[in-house]
Amino acid sequence: MHESAKKLDFPKDFLWGVSTSAYQIEGALHDDGRGPSIWDTFCSESGRIADGDTAETACDHYHRYPEDVALMATLGVDAYRFSIAWSRIQPSGRGAANPKGMDFYSRLIDELLAKGISPTPTLFHWDLPQALQGAGGWFNRDTADRFAEFTRIVAERLGDRVSRWITHNETFEHTVLGHAIGTHAPGQQLGLDIFPVVHHLLLSHGKAVQALRATLPAAAQIGIAQSMARARPASGRVKDRLAAHLLEILHLRMHTDPLLFGRYPLELRLLGIDRSALRAGDLATIAQPLDFLGINFYNPQYVRSGPKGGAVPIEAAEPPTHLERTEMGWPVDADGFGELLLYLRKRYRTKLPPIFITENGAAFPDTVDAQGRIDDPRRIAYLQAHLHALRQAMEAGVDVRGYFVWSLLDNFEWAEGYRPRFGLVHVDYSTQQRTPKASFDWYRHVIAANR
Repeated sequence: MHESAKKLDFPKDFLWGVSTSAYQIEGALHDDGRGPSIWDTFCSESGRIADGDTAETACDHYHRYPEDVALMATLGVDAYRFSIAWSRIQPSGRGAANPKGMDFYSRLIDELLAKGISPTPTLFHWDLPQALQGAGGWFNRDTADRFAEFTRIVAERLGDRVSRWITHNETFEHTVLGHAIGTHAPGQQLGLDIFPVVHHLLLSHGKAVQALRATLPAAAQIGIAQSMARARPASGRVKDRLAAHLLEILHLRMHTDPLLFGRYPLELRLLGIDRSALRAGDLATIAQPLDFLGINFYNPQYVRSGPKGGAVPIEAAEPPTHLERTEMGWPVDADGFGELLLYLRKRYRTKLPPIFITENGAAFPDTVDAQGRIDDPRRIAYLQAHLHALRQAMEAGVDVRGYFVWSLLDNFEWAEGYRPRFGLVHVDYSTQQRTPKASFDWYRHVIAANR
């Protein structure tokens, strides 16, 4: 057994899992009545995706899911977090369910349960049906109602076998990357004029929670997965410290305060952000009681003041040179993980529900040796350091119930294409051969040692 695995001491009922998302692994974009999503449109536009990659095949999980579930069983995970592609269920984003699309997720869930793995579906992981985008997307308040309808349809079919649900993945990233700076689908570049997107995403979450509560057994657990990180200024200059404070408002607080406090940060008014999309009663809908809060963490964010007159008053800054970088260029700093968890406990106090770490992982340039092995010590070191930081935060009183590694498989990494590899399992995209990496074996030992 790995010595590093022995040193971790988590509660026996702690939940161990892995995460993926539909668009990044499923492929089969034209199979069984699936409708187009905004990512299909985005990938078809020249220059959007590195090397012109598309998700047409991805990891072919749509056809190979039994093999992938068998890998999870070997790994020994308790739970699998995946997402349900809205356009597989409702090809146009509205109306009756597509039976073949629903059948796929039903078969996947049955396969997981047969292996003793708890399914943890995410209902929206950025792949909005293109037909709804054509009607205004998340700028259109009606999309929140369409999402609630989709949620109800899925819960009615799958809710008898699924006890843990996640409404959205990372409302901040989908808003900023997709609508403020345009590097993700749907590719809009609106700067700070994106409050309607934020609000309608959060409103749709609240409506989805209501739909789930009305449909599922009372014991069902419902939450949301949000990306979170403390913002750090690039220098001690006042304007850079203000930039870090602004990012924390726009990233962490703008997307979490409404969920837990039932209000937006006061500073949004001071920034002159147009909140006319907000209607009476909306905040009460958004602040539905949660059974857990999912946190996706990768790294702290370093920022500085943006150029004068720019569309966004902040910009990313280079992290300190002593910090290791992942293949994405992100700094490796597990101390920032513990810092975040303690901050959340202090800020939200009794409003903070139990936490699941719904994503944590790193991309490194893995290589396959002559014997077909993939040794990835940097990923192991990353995960080890973050699990230690997590355990320390738990000992300090943060209520964390489980941890999901991103990701089970190497996959389509959005605008970065197939170059970055986050997986515990290597995927040869030309043959679809799966090869567990050394980190897979390490994580298997961690799970076994902490049961």
